Amino acid sequence: MDDSLALEPDGSSASRCVIAHAREALDGRRRGWRTFTPFVGPAVVVSVAYIDPGNIATGIEAGVRYGYQLLWVVLASSLVAMLFQMLSARVGIVTGRNLAQLCRTHLPAPAGLGMWFISELAAMATDLAEFVGAAVGIALLTGIPLLYAMVLAGVLTYLLLMLQVRGFRSVELMIGALVAVIGISYIIQVWILPVSWAAALRQTFVPTALPPDAFMLAAGIVGATVMPHALFLHSGLVNTRVRPRSASETSQLLRYSNREVVAALAAAGCINLAMVVVSAGAFHGAHAEVAGIEDAYITLAPLFGASAGLVFLVGLIASGLSSSAVGTMAGQMVLQGFLRVRLPVWMRRLITMVPAFIVIGAGMDVTQALVLSQVVLSMVVPFPMAALIWLARRPDLMGQHAAGRGLVLVATVGAVLVAGLNGALLVHLVA
Repeated sequence: MDDSLALEPDGSSASRCVIAHAREALDGRRRGWRTFTPFVGPAVVVSVAYIDPGNIATGIEAGVRYGYQLLWVVLASSLVAMLFQMLSARVGIVTGRNLAQLCRTHLPAPAGLGMWFISELAAMATDLAEFVGAAVGIALLTGIPLLYAMVLAGVLTYLLLMLQVRGFRSVELMIGALVAVIGISYIIQVWILPVSWAAALRQTFVPTALPPDAFMLAAGIVGATVMPHALFLHSGLVNTRVRPRSASETSQLLRYSNREVVAALAAAGCINLAMVVVSAGAFHGAHAEVAGIEDAYITLAPLFGASAGLVFLVGLIASGLSSSAVGTMAGQMVLQGFLRVRLPVWMRRLITMVPAFIVIGAGMDVTQALVLSQVVLSMVVPFPMAALIWLARRPDLMGQHAAGRGLVLVATVGAVLVAGLNGALLVHLVA
């Protein structure tokens, strides 16, 4: 059976041009900034995971309840995410295979099945946040019932996924455009809404002790930032262009990939920070009654004008649709990588929508459901993090590009911190 996991055919002219330009860059026939541009795309697609509605929900709650106090948690999570996306891309580029395939091949069968199960759990938790967030935005913007908005969000996400038949570049360009919309919406919000920049900067770069009741929210922030499905997806997307023909070309690809990860995730990290800053500036103290996405929109418009509410909704819808499409792509890769099963896009989309309809149909609070879904992700993510560290450090698999001791140590510290936060949350809940 063909084990290839290319999610997008390379038959479109745009994709063929990117592949040709990438080969020219590796051959030394492109110079300056044009050398880098053919390799921009995978990290941009993955960056959507770090600015999805789960981030918006945790950002709103963090800002409302604690002001700027949890900004350092967002920054630390973003740095950890950046490091592990680099590792994911490294493993994919060097081996030519994605993380799911490598886990299936190199882990004992029971461990591989366990990894697949928790990865599917993470995919469902991810899609709950992304899909419901898009639907809430559509419902608030149009005034239609939430369940109808969920159906519309499902259709729009499916149409986005259909861009795969036009080649990987079409998907990258559309996702990149939606990321730009999200970024612009938060630039406008930061400009419109009151922000105490001195306090925000201090709380971003000077860690302080977490309030006793903030552990669950902090875990939600970590889960919304270091995303399991993004680690799986990135390792496959980096192979959509060209395969290196030598060790020197592999080194070139790793350099280009690392630069793209830094640029794309730094931008996503800034948007993530802006989510908390906007919520803290607009609601903390004076509007503690704001309890979620719907309350935030309803409160923004009377206080700061209809434009503030509209910009918030546009960013939310762009975030939900783009991240839901990316989450489905990741789910396809995980399923085929672990089980060698490939479902039609519509079927995969339908399966991941079911939990969202169950949660909303049961009458659960939307924002609370989003935050809890991010806590689930925080509990799951140490497992793919550990697998990445184990794979990246193996000389028999990675050759001369195996991660060095320093990188392994830093990555291990990051994984232990995430696992430690989860442990502290469990102790807090039990106590």
